[in-house]
Amino acid sequence: MDQGNRPYSAAPLRGQRRDLGAQGTLAAKVWQDLQFITPPYCALCGYPFAFEAGPDSRCGPCLAEAPPFAAARSVLVYDDVSRELILKFKHGDHLQAVPTLAGMMNRAGGELITGAQVIVPVPLHRWRLLRRRYNQAALLGLSLSRVTGLRCVADGLLRTRATPSQGHMKAKDRSENVRKAFTVNPRQVEAIAGRVVLLVDDVFTTGATVRECTKALLQAGAAEVRVLAVARVVRAESL
Repeated sequence: MDQGNRPYSAAPLRGQRRDLGAQGTLAAKVWQDLQFITPPYCALCGYPFAFEAGPDSRCGPCLAEAPPFAAARSVLVYDDVSRELILKFKHGDHLQAVPTLAGMMNRAGGELITGAQVIVPVPLHRWRLLRRRYNQAALLGLSLSRVTGLRCVADGLLRTRATPSQGHMKAKDRSENVRKAFTVNPRQVEAIAGRVVLLVDDVFTTGATVRECTKALLQAGAAEVRVLAVARVVRAESL
């Protein structure tokens, strides 16, 4: 389905209309309302700090237990504005946003992209993929590949079991929900083993999904895993 030149005119999910401009660029109103994540933030997971905490500072959860990935970064705070944009792309076939989002990821994730060797998107289970018809993380990864020149292994990871939606789950439940739910595609082990992997997803919530994906990639021989997401769920007191 080629929607690259179709005007973005569908009704918003909620609130006032927030359109993309020509060729998928963000309208000025949307752009000025987005909250971009910039330093200071956790050196490991990229969680934003309310004040400067010094170089290489880590958030509480990362101090308590370091994540298996080397570093994670996200472009935007996941709020009403970014949520509307992402959910239209994720569930509403509004694929015009992909190049813009990938460009934003390229700029925000420069330090992670430098030295990375292959892009791998977080996968959907095959039944969910059949219903949705596309994997939003794979589209982001493929578009980011075109921007960066890195190879995107779109089927590098497989989701081995269907898991319930995590939208309203607490962190502990999310972790249990996705535990051992991912594996590296046997056909793509050679593309991943020994390489620095950039793991791509749309929203970083608690990190449960990307942690499990990272474990699978490392078990298959990846040299290192870095995580890059469009948006990050942030507590209000951290802003």
